[in-house]
Amino acid sequence: MIFVCVGSREYQFNRLLEKLDELIEHDLLTDDIFAQIGQSSYLPKLYKYERFISVEDFKEYQKKADLIISHGGTGSLIGALKMGKQVLAVPRLAKYGEHSDDHQLQVSGVLEKEGYLRLVLDMDDLIKSIHLFEKSPIKKKYKKSSKIIEVITNYIESNCGLDKYEK
Repeated sequence: MIFVCVGSREYQFNRLLEKLDELIEHDLLTDDIFAQIGQSSYLPKLYKYERFISVEDFKEYQKKADLIISHGGTGSLIGALKMGKQVLAVPRLAKYGEHSDDHQLQVSGVLEKEGYLRLVLDMDDLIKSIHLFEKSPIKKKYKKSSKIIEVITNYIESNCGLDKYEK
């Protein structure tokens, strides 16, 4: 089962949700999918979803999932990694109106560089990345303390010219 989480903030993530329907429609993706779609205006046609779910239900879907496809929110990514899950990060990008800036790209990029997850930026690469988990799951387990937020913040500030990380 694939659990898709896109966050609950005021931003849509139609690009990801639409691509999943397209992959299912063309029989390229046959796994059961449940998505938490937040504020997205696109409503999935071929898989189950809810806009918002409780923290308890969120954790239950994480536990049941073989793969978690997540936006680049630090809490969602770190939570899934701490559970030992396979994680495919698809960060929201400002150029598509999915967020106010590209901090999710930077967060996901750090975690990918450290070998904890895979990252997809181009939706045309989504199915290839999903299938790669079947053939070659990530073996590195996330065991870091909660200092990751400080590390990521420092990385963003020093490498992106930002004076202060916006939470």
